[in-house]
Amino acid sequence: MTKKTIQALQKQIGLEAYASQLYLAMASWCDSEGLAGAAAFFYRQSDEERQHMLRIVHYLNDSDQHAEIPGVDPPPNQFESLHEVFQQVLQHEQKVTKAIHQIVQLCMQENDFTTWQFLQWFVDEQHEEEALVRSILDKFKLIGDSPQGLYLIDREIDAINQKLLNAPQQ
Repeated sequence: MTKKTIQALQKQIGLEAYASQLYLAMASWCDSEGLAGAAAFFYRQSDEERQHMLRIVHYLNDSDQHAEIPGVDPPPNQFESLHEVFQQVLQHEQKVTKAIHQIVQLCMQENDFTTWQFLQWFVDEQHEEEALVRSILDKFKLIGDSPQGLYLIDREIDAINQKLLNAPQQ
């Protein structure tokens, strides 16, 4: 594994850690707004992002490297609306996808086929994450964000979360 690849993976650890903190902040905000379904969704997402970070940490350590755990900037804690929250989530997931793709490209340039293979899980995961968030944003287009619409969307998000909780783990 080259220095460039190690540095890129170290940076990715930070992105995943930030995502975990961001989703935890979003969960707390949703809780305070009475959006229990969205809060549960984001608490689970926060845990999932931490698992993504740990996956990279273990990979580096198992590859005879030393994964360094970076500090992260504090995420925002206040949001204008649930719709805005999900727009921010999509933007963040797109940023993470771009970073993963850059590491994959680097691995191809460096002939690091082992890390390239390791990253394929993340490529698939990012595709799923973006599709999931887009499907939730589509619900805002269909239902709207009136108080009644927000209630229905929160229930839909809770149903999605329950489905994800019951899905087999990878």
